[in-house]
Amino acid sequence: MDFTPNEDQLALVELAARILDEKADDKADDKADSKADGTGSELWKALGTSGVLEGATETGLLGTCLLLEEAGKRTAGIPLAATCLYGIGPVSRHGTTGLRAQLLPALLAGTAVATGAFPQRGRVRSHGGDRLTGTLPLVPWLRDASHVLIPDTDQQLWLLRVEDATLIEPVETTAPWDAGRLTLAAAPAVALGPGGYDDTLARARTGFAALQAGVCAGSLALAVAYTGDREQFGRPLSTNQGVQLRAADAYMDIESIRVTAHEAAWRHDQGLPADTHSLTAAWWAAEAGRRVVHTGQHLHGGVGADVTSEVHRHFLWGRQLDAYLGSPAELLAELGSLLAQPEKEGRAAG
Repeated sequence: MDFTPNEDQLALVELAARILDEKADDKADDKADSKADGTGSELWKALGTSGVLEGATETGLLGTCLLLEEAGKRTAGIPLAATCLYGIGPVSRHGTTGLRAQLLPALLAGTAVATGAFPQRGRVRSHGGDRLTGTLPLVPWLRDASHVLIPDTDQQLWLLRVEDATLIEPVETTAPWDAGRLTLAAAPAVALGPGGYDDTLARARTGFAALQAGVCAGSLALAVAYTGDREQFGRPLSTNQGVQLRAADAYMDIESIRVTAHEAAWRHDQGLPADTHSLTAAWWAAEAGRRVVHTGQHLHGGVGADVTSEVHRHFLWGRQLDAYLGSPAELLAELGSLLAQPEKEGRAAG
């Protein structure tokens, strides 16, 4: 088991980090909500035209996770995770030859944007061969998306063009994810191959855990910089033992999220059983991620409560991700149920 990034993965991360930093510098003087990038931003266009999205598919799920960590560190307001995990990945693995030829080039170029109605289940039913009916109360990045990946009551995956939806209503979330409520009434959709639900859900959990690792790392980096510069009673705050202990605990939590996400991604890439590992990563991201972003805000003192501060944005993203991944107690219950199944013993031991 070796999670060390290879040359291609390192090159992808270096390119993505450079683009993310350059485009952040380009808008640094914008006094509006300069963090709300969206799919019309230069950042999103640059990621598509530079080949970053294509590189994420070529370097496996681990490469995608490394890319999402970089985006998380900067809380980049783009549907990168959604497009990679609910569009490029599932279409590549489970789409028909025709669907791959039709949609993948646009997804890889960033001219099409995908999201997914996960982990919601049992809310949409299919009928008439290719029609969907039901309501999904919250779909992240829906208002930016051109396509939505939807599981029906039988866990069959369907790809829906947003323009074919019956109704889309804006939903505001803790983080600015351009979410929406999706209502379908006999809306036409295209079926993906069978058996894709569990695979897509596990990979999405892994990828969003990696995004949380980046968000938390960014929060801690801001806290370290602030407490190193801010003086109290003639010395930096960072010299206080209480501050050091909080920061150390946050660092260990971040590493726990990272290593479990990387292990799960590596196992997916190697074709090994990984369902329990993806659940473990999701639990760490939800449980520890919440602790870390609270710590980052706390170590900033009153500045952390300023809703315009950068650390507050990391706090909002961390809380949104912890809610999106699910209750830690529910994730543990699901993990326990999976481990308790006799037929799953091999995958758990692996």
